[in-house]
Amino acid sequence: MASDTHYEKYKSDGSIQGNALEWFDARFPATSMWRGHLSEYYAPKNFNFWYFFGSLAMLVLVIQIATGIFLTMHYKPDASVNASGIPVAFASVEYIMRDVSWGWLIRYMHSTGASAFFVVVYLHMFRGMLYGSYRQPRELIWVFGVLIFLCLMAEAFMGYLLPWGQMSFWGAQVIVNLFSAIPLIGDPLSLWIRGDFVVGDATLNRFFSFHVIAVPLVLLGLVAAHILALHEVGSNNPDGVEIKKHKDANGIPLDGIPFHPYYSVKDIVGVVVFLMVFSIILFFAPEGGGYFLEYNNFIPADPLKTPPHIAPVWYFTPYYSLLRAMVWPIFGIDAKFWGVVAMGAGVVVFAFLPWLDRSPVKSIRYRGPIYKTLLTLWVISFFVLGFLGTKPPSYAFFGVIPGAPVTQILTAYYFLFFLTMPWWSKIDKYKPEPERVTSK
Repeated sequence: MASDTHYEKYKSDGSIQGNALEWFDARFPATSMWRGHLSEYYAPKNFNFWYFFGSLAMLVLVIQIATGIFLTMHYKPDASVNASGIPVAFASVEYIMRDVSWGWLIRYMHSTGASAFFVVVYLHMFRGMLYGSYRQPRELIWVFGVLIFLCLMAEAFMGYLLPWGQMSFWGAQVIVNLFSAIPLIGDPLSLWIRGDFVVGDATLNRFFSFHVIAVPLVLLGLVAAHILALHEVGSNNPDGVEIKKHKDANGIPLDGIPFHPYYSVKDIVGVVVFLMVFSIILFFAPEGGGYFLEYNNFIPADPLKTPPHIAPVWYFTPYYSLLRAMVWPIFGIDAKFWGVVAMGAGVVVFAFLPWLDRSPVKSIRYRGPIYKTLLTLWVISFFVLGFLGTKPPSYAFFGVIPGAPVTQILTAYYFLFFLTMPWWSKIDKYKPEPERVTSK
C-alpha cells in the first residue's frame, strides 16, 4: 500500500510534494501493484518453456480485443439482404476485407488469433496437468482457469456466427438445436438463445451483443481473478515444490527470483517466437487449410441449402466427437440429450481435477509409469477425437476401420481417465520430491 504521507502533505499545504509519480501514487496504488505483481513477486527460478503460454495467452487476448474493436467499427449485424441479394452482415465482412484500409489484415488477425488463442490455452492447460498446477493450494486458480476456458468457448461460438457464412449459419443452427434435447426447459431455452423460432436477425444481434460486450467483460474479470489468485499463493514449478517453505531472513524465497526483470524479459523470447509463427500463418495460410476458416464460410448463409457436412471449428471438434458418441437412449431419455451432457461434462470435468488426483507428488517428473502412460493415451485420444470431429459420421480409417466405434471407445477412455483417477493416482509409484527446486 502507498503511504498516506504524500496525500497528507498535499492536503495540508495545498501544494504537490515530490514528482508526478508520487502525487499519482498517493491516490492510486501504482507502486504497490508494481511491486506486488512484478518487481517483488518472487517466482520459482526453474521455469521452463512451458511457462511461456500463460503470458502468451495474455498477448493473444490483447490482440483479439484490439482487432475486435476495429472490426466492430465496420461490421453490421444485419441478416437482411441488400440490393445484390447478399446478407448485409456477410457483405460488411467482405467490405472490411476488400475496401477498408488494412481491413484484410485486421480480419485475418482476429480469425487466426481465435485459433492461436485455443492453441495457447490448450498448451497452458496441458502444462498444468504435467506439473500438477491444479493441486493444493492452487485449486481456485485452476477453477478460474476452467471458467475462462468456458468463456472462451462461448465467445468463439458466438463470434463464429457473425460472418454469416454457410458454415456459421448451419453450425449455429445445429448447436442451438441441441439445447432443445434438455428435458422440460430445452425448447424454451433454445428459443431464448435464438431470440426467434429460427436462426435469423434476432440471433445475429443477440450473439453480436454477447460477443462484443457481455462475454468479454466476464472474461476480463475472470482473467483478473485468475492472476490475483495466482499471485496470492505463488506459481507452481516443474518440481512441484513450494518455494515459500524456504525463505531467508528478509522473508524472500531462497528458490525464487523477481518476476521483473527476469521473467518479464525471458517472456519476450516466447513472444518473439510466437509472433514469428503467427505472422507466417497470417500472411501465407490465414485459413489454415480450411481449419481456421472453412471454405464454406466464404459463401453467404443460405437457409434453403444445407452443406453436405456440418462440423464445428477445429478447437470444438473433440467435444463434438463426445456428443456424437452417444447414440443410444439411456433411462428412456433421447440419445441427443446424453450427447449434450457428454459434451458439457467433457469440459467441466477439468474443474474437478484438484480433488480427483490423489497422488502424493505433483510433478510428472516424480510420478510413476501409470500416470505417464495414461496421460499419454489421453492426449492421443484427445487428438484422435478432434480429428474424427472434423469428419462425417460415416468416415473410416484407411477406408476399413469405421470411425464411429473408435469415437465411442475413445469417449469412454476420455471419461474413465478422470473418473478412475482417485484410484490409479493413489496406487501409482512415485519418487520423493526434493526439498528445494532443481536447476533442470
